[in-house]
Amino acid sequence: MHALKLAVAGAFAASAVTAQAATYVLHAPAWGANQNAAVAKAGGLLRFSHDGAGVAVVESANPNFLKAALAGGAITGGAQDLVVEWTKPVANEALPDAINPADDTFFSGVQWAPQAIEAPAAWAAGYTGRGVRVAVIDGGIFNAHPDLAPNMDTTLSRSFVPPAGISAADDACRVQYNCDTGTFWHGTHVAGIVAAVDNAMGVVGIAPEATIVGVKALHNGSGSFGSVIQAILYASTTARADIINMSLGAVFPRGQRDGAELTSALNRAVNFAARNGSLVVVSAGNDGLDMDHSGNWIVTPAESGNAIAVSATGPTNFAAGGTDFSNPASYTNYGNSLVWVSAPGGDFDYPGNENCTRPTTTGSLTRPCWVFDMVLSTSRAGWSWAAGTSMAAPAASAVAALIKQKHPGISVGELKNRLAQSATDEGKNGQDNFHGRGFVNARNAVTQ
Repeated sequence: MHALKLAVAGAFAASAVTAQAATYVLHAPAWGANQNAAVAKAGGLLRFSHDGAGVAVVESANPNFLKAALAGGAITGGAQDLVVEWTKPVANEALPDAINPADDTFFSGVQWAPQAIEAPAAWAAGYTGRGVRVAVIDGGIFNAHPDLAPNMDTTLSRSFVPPAGISAADDACRVQYNCDTGTFWHGTHVAGIVAAVDNAMGVVGIAPEATIVGVKALHNGSGSFGSVIQAILYASTTARADIINMSLGAVFPRGQRDGAELTSALNRAVNFAARNGSLVVVSAGNDGLDMDHSGNWIVTPAESGNAIAVSATGPTNFAAGGTDFSNPASYTNYGNSLVWVSAPGGDFDYPGNENCTRPTTTGSLTRPCWVFDMVLSTSRAGWSWAAGTSMAAPAASAVAALIKQKHPGISVGELKNRLAQSATDEGKNGQDNFHGRGFVNARNAVTQ
């Protein structure tokens, strides 16, 4: 338990519980009356269970609860839940306050990512994600943002983050899908990459008419495995998500028992979602790990069940004309065993700190040159740049939404294959360890 390594520098702790109770994530081939009886007999209180996925979240004040619950054989595994700090962007930068968002569109001169994957050609062919539902399992989403509001399903968006007892105000924020801390709001940035509205301001999403369902499992970047599992199962059932985007992840030693048990439960949730018709798209992680030769580490949920993992790419000095959009990002995890496809995640590796200027609709924008190599999207502050595999996953999710619009009855397996087959072959010929099956391409995805 104490060997857990986070995907970004930070700390972890046992799930926030009272001194009298702890929270556990349990799993079994299926969940039913026998499992409920085992929980009760061991002194547990069932908080959540899912029959088809075979997972449950339980509270108990019995210090020997887990051993007692597993004793009868009805429950095959489990561990005390963990709250971890999941993968965050490697860097982010807000737009300067002097920019007036009411009369500036950043798409043509600043927003390189949709153009790098030929999204405008897909739109011209009539594919914008209309009718496709994308669940963003993340932190809070600012649903009143003018670039997001028209595409948000506020009725089915919800939070699975429990109160922590820190303060009434903090608890009130935790349990709302449209609340978080700070001025960035990771989930808001991710949602804009998928489906920011094509309007007269700000940015444009890669699937600008897709529906976003905000499913909050993290607060201030942290969340429990139990919350993420519940969010996945909710997204694939009640929220009716065609695609589930999870720009989150953690890394831990392969031999670490609690981490393995929690990941096993997470795998069950992901696999149920896939069986239920939801494609699960996950960021590959920002640790620079070669997962073909890092046998001691597990990246979750990037390696979970039927999810697909997305690595990140980014240009060098885009502001001065750099067009190497498919260049592997300096921080991305990689490996043939991990990566399904690559997508724009941005980078910040340009060594200089001099200023560059890029055109906007009504003027120009000046920032340090390296800032323009990151991905611009929506944020609680308005619009912000960020870089990370967190930004790459929603780009791939959005291309999948375009495919789903064209082929409404497509299976999850075929959707995965079409996303890969339509990708541009970059790096080594054929599948390679950075790009997997290729760099996603929106035009190919809807025309091939």
